[in-house]
Amino acid sequence: MNITNPILRGFNPDPSILRVGDDYYVATSTFEWYPGVQIHHSRDLVHWRLLTRPLRRASQLDMRGDPDSCGVWAPALSHSDGLFYLVYTDVKRYGRASIGGLANASLRDFHNYLVTAERIDSDWSDPVYLNSSGFDPSLFHDEDGRKYLLNMLWDHRPGHDRFAGIVLQEYSSRERKLIGERRVIFRGTSIGFTEGPHLYNRGGYYHLIVAEGGTFWGHAVTMARSREIGGPYELHPDTHVLTARDRPDSALQRAGHGSLVETQDGETYMAYLCGRPLPNRGRCVLGRETAIQKMKWSADGWLRTADGQGVPQLQTPAPNLPPHPFPAPAAREEFDSPELPLDFQWLRTPHPGRLWSLTKRPGFLRLFGRETLGSQFEQALVARRQQDHCFTALTGMEFQPQHFQQSAGLILYYNATKFHCLHLTEDDTIGRHLRVMSCVTDVGDSLSAPVPLPPGTENIELGMDVDYERLIFSYRLTGEAWRSLPQVFDASIVSDEAGPPTLPNFTGAFTGVCCQDGAGTRAPADFDYFEYRGREYQPQRELS
Repeated sequence: MNITNPILRGFNPDPSILRVGDDYYVATSTFEWYPGVQIHHSRDLVHWRLLTRPLRRASQLDMRGDPDSCGVWAPALSHSDGLFYLVYTDVKRYGRASIGGLANASLRDFHNYLVTAERIDSDWSDPVYLNSSGFDPSLFHDEDGRKYLLNMLWDHRPGHDRFAGIVLQEYSSRERKLIGERRVIFRGTSIGFTEGPHLYNRGGYYHLIVAEGGTFWGHAVTMARSREIGGPYELHPDTHVLTARDRPDSALQRAGHGSLVETQDGETYMAYLCGRPLPNRGRCVLGRETAIQKMKWSADGWLRTADGQGVPQLQTPAPNLPPHPFPAPAAREEFDSPELPLDFQWLRTPHPGRLWSLTKRPGFLRLFGRETLGSQFEQALVARRQQDHCFTALTGMEFQPQHFQQSAGLILYYNATKFHCLHLTEDDTIGRHLRVMSCVTDVGDSLSAPVPLPPGTENIELGMDVDYERLIFSYRLTGEAWRSLPQVFDASIVSDEAGPPTLPNFTGAFTGVCCQDGAGTRAPADFDYFEYRGREYQPQRELS
């Protein structure tokens, strides 16, 4: 039996994999999406389900004001002393990047925290503040009972490498703080951007695994080892254990940010992030996804891929474990529960009651009109990940806009500067109508031609069909057939690669519903259902 990659489709980057008993868990970054950190669960490494998001209280995480692609970076999951440990970064300021020879990288603000829980799907503790010296923290539990925090070190000084290496510092569980001096234990290799550290004990060595080369096409997994935890660390003879940086033929690109897990039978697997570019555009609209690969420890004591190629693969041998499939998630959500379906998230705020409700009108998701699309504080947008290159999304909406500052509808969203939104609104000249607002980085907002509707229209179904880079919007009035808008929109803009490389672009495409009220009167929109179906490519639209 084989594992098919990616195992976590859609935006699920920076995987941290863990086994506790017969259960496997992967924690991934969520950036500005709330609640923070996705944790998936498996019992066979083949089948996975979304289990929980642990950062769901204001005391744990408040990202109001965090820029796009900031917020929660690179969580690291571990287990020791009967507790689950989760460390994570909350990025408050990104500035501009230091790639492409640019010298204007600014100061950045990242704060690292630790939370714990006895059960992974229960409420997690309030956070312990750790440090702010860099990002991608990881907690290592040594065999002698001591614990150490690792993270990349950020150096803002002119003439210095911004990615200044991996630092190590002891953590005291009793004092709930870092103790002793921090020390740089690994400077990285010539491809730079050394980050994402994880440490493992094996064969009398401390094995350090890091991400390098940046999280785009040059990404790689690098390893080093040392007899002493503080170093010096000897570089792997192959340097990079897994990468597609020299393999443009690989279906999985951007491979890096690896972490390791050992099965019950002693087999080793590496979870890592990857991207699947669009065939025509080369853009990864699904964001960075999670894949896994079987590894082997060679006779020289170094880790390599089981096939010896060091290249990410769409298929990898599964461990000898009993198959454990999970029920497929519902394609259609009727919003009949007072709890938001697990696949859905919102942006930044720990106070969702100001944005939406499932109890104000039972059987409907009510959004309260809030700030504009792209607001870094309170925008009423509830969405789920795009997980397929080809899909159909539908929703039914009731909305009574009174003027041009009120709108609500169906959206394909990446961030404040990359989205397409089919919305219903009112205008004193046009009357009630549909329109698409598109936003493209470095171009700005643009509006399609209006589609006039009968006066007083308030019940409407909205749809989108995405086939790779092609996006077509549709609508249906009560008792009528579906109608397509005439324009074909560029769905590839909702990707990491669309826009300046000096800005953070680390998330992925979401599809969902939104409601804006520029007048501040919180005009509500009610959504009766939301349906998402991944499918095969269709040359022509087939909604019915």
